This record gives sequence, structure tokens and C-alpha cells, in this order.
Amino acid sequence: MIQYKRVSMIGLGYIGLPTAALIASRGCEVLGIDVSPSIVATLNSGKIHIVEAELDVLLSGAVASGRFRASLQPEPADVFMVAVPTPFKDEHQADLSYIEAAAKNIAPVLKKGDLVILESTSPVGTTEKLEQWLRAVRPDLSFPGNASENSDIRLAYCPERVLPGRIIHELVSNDRIIGGMTPKCAEQAAAFYRLFVEGNCLTTSARTAEITTSNGVLILAR
Repeated sequence: MIQYKRVSMIGLGYIGLPTAALIASRGCEVLGIDVSPSIVATLNSGKIHIVEAELDVLLSGAVASGRFRASLQPEPADVFMVAVPTPFKDEHQADLSYIEAAAKNIAPVLKKGDLVILESTSPVGTTEKLEQWLRAVRPDLSFPGNASENSDIRLAYCPERVLPGRIIHELVSNDRIIGGMTPKCAEQAAAFYRLFVEGNCLTTSARTAEITTSNGVLILAR
């Protein structure tokens, strides 16, 4: 059984921070990465920069126990979760520049056996683009696109739909759709989510999971 002892959360906003704090409460060591020095300093003091029920207690406990800390720079981990913004540009096209920047940021610290999960709301094809950005920096590692089930790095996409004020509760209780670049990627990602998710973890392909984030509108990553 694969053990996920160290998790890195890229992006510490309304999804990333509650998820990171929740995972830390389950006993994992979590490193949160953000581009804002003020956010990093606030979190490392045990305080939060967003308003969300139960989050302050969860985060302060994780910091006090040493299971959570924030940083501006990535470090080696077993799982990398990307939860950065994907705002619209030109009124209809998703801006994937934050995902690209995250990929280039974590790529140097990836190692064989790591799991990379994209949680950002993303158009169809984004997980494949994430792989391309990682591969460009780390040609020494194999990925699902060129090694299928035998890849060094596992890649998956897991969208999140939660209501403000109930985020912690819904992160635990909601069912999750987990799309892998390969079936093995999906199963390994599902095994990780089951560490803190009590809802059903349903596995599928990355593109199928990406379709569920578009609210009925099919958008392709270009």
C-alpha cells in the first residue's frame, strides 16, 4: 500500500487552505505554498486570512502540532495538489497561467512515485497541459502521456464543489469525481482522497472529470 506522508498544497485560498488543514488533521505533514509573503506569515502564526467556519480551529491545531506550515517555495513531497485560480479572460477562455506557473514551480522537486493532482476549476484538456508543462522541465522523469501505467509520475484531476460556510463539512462528506490520466493514476488518487473523504470516491478519466466542472458548458483548453 502506498503511503502518503507528506503533502504539498499549491495555492492557499478558499479551497486550498481548508483542504490542507483537513489533511493535516488526518496526520499527514502538509506544506502549503503561496505567492503572498503576508499570507505565508499569517498562516505560520496559526491565524487565517479568509473567513470560513471551523477553519481557524483546524489550522491553529495543525500549526501547533507541526503538521502544517506555509512557504513561498516548494519542497519534495509525496503528493502535490494544485488549487490555484483559473479566472476567465476575454469573457470566455480560462486563464491557465496560474496552473502553468505552479507546474514550473513544483517540477524541479518532483521525484519518481509522486502523485500530482489538479483541483483548480479547469476546462477539458487542462490536466494534459499540466503534464506537458511538467515534462518540459523534467525530461528525466516519465509521465502517463509517454509511459502510460508505468510512469514515474501519476497525474489526476479532482474538481471541488463546496458551499462557503460549509467547506470543511463538505470536503469530508461530498462525493468526489477523480479523473486519472490512466486507471492506475485514478486509483492512486482515490486512495489518497479516502484518507480524509467520507463520501464516495468515483474514478474516471481526467477529461471526464474535467467536463463536470463546466456547469453544462463544454470548454476546451487551448
